[in-house]
Amino acid sequence: MADRTELFEAALGRLPDGIALLGTDDHVVFWNQAAEAITGFKGMDLVGQALPEELDSLMRFGAPHQDRVEEGEQQRATLVQVRHNLGHNVPLVAHCLALRDALGKRIGTAVVFNPAESLDALPHGECSEGGEVAATMAEFQERLNLEYGNFVYGGLPFGLLWITVDQAHQLRATHGTNACEAMLEKVQRALAQGLRPGEKMGRWGDDEYLVLSHERTPEMLTAHAKELARLARTADFRWWGDKVEVTVSIGAAQADKDASLVDLLGQAKAAMLASSQAGGNQITNAPRGK
Repeated sequence: MADRTELFEAALGRLPDGIALLGTDDHVVFWNQAAEAITGFKGMDLVGQALPEELDSLMRFGAPHQDRVEEGEQQRATLVQVRHNLGHNVPLVAHCLALRDALGKRIGTAVVFNPAESLDALPHGECSEGGEVAATMAEFQERLNLEYGNFVYGGLPFGLLWITVDQAHQLRATHGTNACEAMLEKVQRALAQGLRPGEKMGRWGDDEYLVLSHERTPEMLTAHAKELARLARTADFRWWGDKVEVTVSIGAAQADKDASLVDLLGQAKAAMLASSQAGGNQITNAPRGK
């Protein structure tokens, strides 16, 4: 009969997440198959050794080294970059936590990591203006990866509100980019008034925004979307004296651990498009488990 250590190693070895277990001297004790696939470094070459320079950011981002548990101790997911054994850079979402015995003394460290989704791989809105909008999206994409990583590793509930401004495309076509950007700035300020503590909002296309929410249920996420839609309608935007009545179309998607970030974004986008195609000023919920 296999002993407990063999059973643990067999179980961890089959997980899709990269798993690294390190002793108190920060030398590798265990390195699973997913870690090998993600980094290109073989466990047989790492076990008993300190992490090579190419991988040391896995520990540098904040491995807890206190000898005893501190009140409120919590390690959040962090975006790090390692160098693959073949020489190319690999961005990872990593979660680092102290391993402690029954008395609270640190006996090692566990690092759980996965490749971060690149912006090209993630569903997003059109970005015809390039430049500043693209840079803003890339910056927000890092936050999106981190927030979703925290959710996957047992953090707060996670949901997305994909918001498009119904009048933006027409205003851009008739009055140009400056007029449209001025309107979007007004809408963003109005929406920001309704964000909950801990929520993040960012540009996700020429005329679109994402809200990263921690509402606990789809029903609560929908109620939150209704309030944001109401606030958007209060945006007082005028261009050359003409008042533009502003509305938004919103797609709401609540995350579960069976769906990837790409899947979740696809659900939110499809729901947003359904709202827009229904005439705008609508909220559509993405079906769960799709």
